[in-house]
Amino acid sequence: MLAGTFVRDRALNPLANPSRLQRLWLCEAVRLREEQAGLLDDSAIVRQLRHEALDLPQRIEQRALRLAARDGQAGALQHAMQGARLALLLLAVLAVAGGFSMALAALGDGLRPVNLLWALGSLLGLHLLSLLLWLLVTACLAQGPAPSGQLWLWLSARLARDAQAVQLAPSLLLLLQSRGLNRWLFAVLSHTLWLLLLLGALAGLLLLLASRHYGFVWESTLLDSSHFVRGIELLSRLPALLGFPAPPPALIQTSGGQALVDEASRQLWSLWLLGQLLTFGLLPRLALLLFSLARLASGLRRLQLDLQLPAYQLLAERLQPRHETLGVLDAAPPPPLLSSHHAAQVGQGRLLCAVELDPERPWPPAGLAADIPCSAVLDSREQRQQLLEQLAARPLSRLLIACDARRSPDRGSLALLRELASYATASCVWLLPGEDPQRLLDWQQALQAAGLPWQAQHELPRWLEHSDA
Repeated sequence: MLAGTFVRDRALNPLANPSRLQRLWLCEAVRLREEQAGLLDDSAIVRQLRHEALDLPQRIEQRALRLAARDGQAGALQHAMQGARLALLLLAVLAVAGGFSMALAALGDGLRPVNLLWALGSLLGLHLLSLLLWLLVTACLAQGPAPSGQLWLWLSARLARDAQAVQLAPSLLLLLQSRGLNRWLFAVLSHTLWLLLLLGALAGLLLLLASRHYGFVWESTLLDSSHFVRGIELLSRLPALLGFPAPPPALIQTSGGQALVDEASRQLWSLWLLGQLLTFGLLPRLALLLFSLARLASGLRRLQLDLQLPAYQLLAERLQPRHETLGVLDAAPPPPLLSSHHAAQVGQGRLLCAVELDPERPWPPAGLAADIPCSAVLDSREQRQQLLEQLAARPLSRLLIACDARRSPDRGSLALLRELASYATASCVWLLPGEDPQRLLDWQQALQAAGLPWQAQHELPRWLEHSDA
């Protein structure tokens, strides 16, 4: 019975006990979704959260969790994580197999002597080149994923087999990018795969050296033996600190051009090659992996929502309202919306403006008093920026903003209305109704959630003609 209850609970809520990163991930996913599709229907959830003893970040997280559970994003997150794990497992298997193949290519079939320099280059050349590129990219503070990271994301999306899971990856990247954690996430992935590849190469070397006879030589047409003696002595210093023997100069010279057949020389060169792979391959990758893991873990502990984003500021007004709206009791003018930017500064003057009116709407409206200035319809970004700069330089006492209620309220329009209202001591949105009462109701609910007073009527409201006092 207990097992059945657990299975049912997991089916209803796949994220019954989400981690902190998963909660923040869903918050960012919901935020991006609302930026693209508009505000979600969350009135019931918001009402519940207002009565719970939670602070603002916790309320935002709980709202995202409940919306995700309702709309299927919680299950999509589980699918995305499963796809990421499967993709990582597949890449790990390929890395180990690639490392073993690299060892086989470096040593060959044992019928011919192994060229030491070619073998060393085959085992460590690409690794050292990728390591140098990673250091250069990290020094340039690049945020984009490495090729291994792009491959992992692509495989994760394919293995998740969920349309919503594909949309979750950008939200995670944006969340981590806010703290510069992208580079460390992909660094952990890159170093892990390279470490597995080098471990596969080490396992391949051990297996091949234990099961076959190999002779080792060095060959060169231009360089004499003295260059190889100095080079191999230099390369042997660090492995010698780990207990790997360094070939004596006499052995290096006698290995030029001919393979030695005595077992001691073969074992010495085998240990030297293993020491090179361990010292210059495995250990640097392991150290960088541990360093990247520490940086990623430290950043994740400090990771939190950016409450200064406009989307979260609007949520703050809804989840922690400064006052409860009791409804309209009479036809008196709506209460003023005090400016958050100029609360201590009393504005002067009045203005009527309009945002994205339909061309069929006459503008300026009929009945406008001659002493009330009226701006053009704000249709372009340049017009909006110009008016905002004017209001920033000279705040108003009263501002009436006309909106066409036949259009749908979106986040961009609501953000503009709030920004315009912030430069006036008192502001009001004039909704010009259309034939669709549901669209007008959507506007009224959106304005109420944003904390903006409104009046819905065809005629010009007399509110703008009231005294500035």
